[in-house]
Amino acid sequence: MTEKITPVPEHQLVVPGRTKPYIMAHRGNKVLCPENTIASFRQAIQDGADILETDLHLSQDDVFMCIHDSTLERTTNGVGTVNAKSLSELKQLSASNGRPEFEQETIPTLAELAAILPADVALALELKTDSFLDEKICRQLVEELTTLGIRNRTLVISFSKARTLAVHHLAPDIPAGLITMSGLRPDAEMQIVGPFWPLLCANPFYMKTSRSRGQIVCPLDPTPDSRLNWYQRLRVDAILTDNPQITCKLVKKYE
Repeated sequence: MTEKITPVPEHQLVVPGRTKPYIMAHRGNKVLCPENTIASFRQAIQDGADILETDLHLSQDDVFMCIHDSTLERTTNGVGTVNAKSLSELKQLSASNGRPEFEQETIPTLAELAAILPADVALALELKTDSFLDEKICRQLVEELTTLGIRNRTLVISFSKARTLAVHHLAPDIPAGLITMSGLRPDAEMQIVGPFWPLLCANPFYMKTSRSRGQIVCPLDPTPDSRLNWYQRLRVDAILTDNPQITCKLVKKYE
């Protein structure tokens, strides 16, 4: 039988000191800065985001790296796959995404992101690879989150239910979330549900069902600003956004 990592108090799916709907910064502020860089995360924090969302891949030497794609070409000046390069090799690349003023930005490690994370901001980790089906990798992730002191405000999400459950089953206090483009009903095994936003229109009982289960709802909608009033009427728990600077201001406007 797989041994679970020592539990901490059950996660309540709240960000202490913050009010709902939480603003979740999608890859930081990817409008004003290159996505998934320290600059983008710092900007999102300054904007007032309640949750930072980032993507996790592993380097060749099994270091957790904050980058969306499995390949390097789109967002860096490198070529090839993330998992084919060591941490040292990845750190030699610029993650400026072609923006000269950010040339010095590199691909952050999870530890580097944790180092700038304020005590009242949560972290959503999108697990981008099936490496997270490996118990050893899941255990490494949970132990690192514990060591970094951010385990109690971290959640794991993915389009792959199996990846998030692999972490959650090992550490039940870490909430698991499923992002979906087609699921008309909230998955009962998930603590967090991220339906593509039109699904909330297609199923008018979606919010009622998820609310009865105590699930947190964060629609998949990185450009949500034209729908903020609707989201607040629905009482969604979190709002994803590419530009938390604008979304934070607008949410306050609708309060």
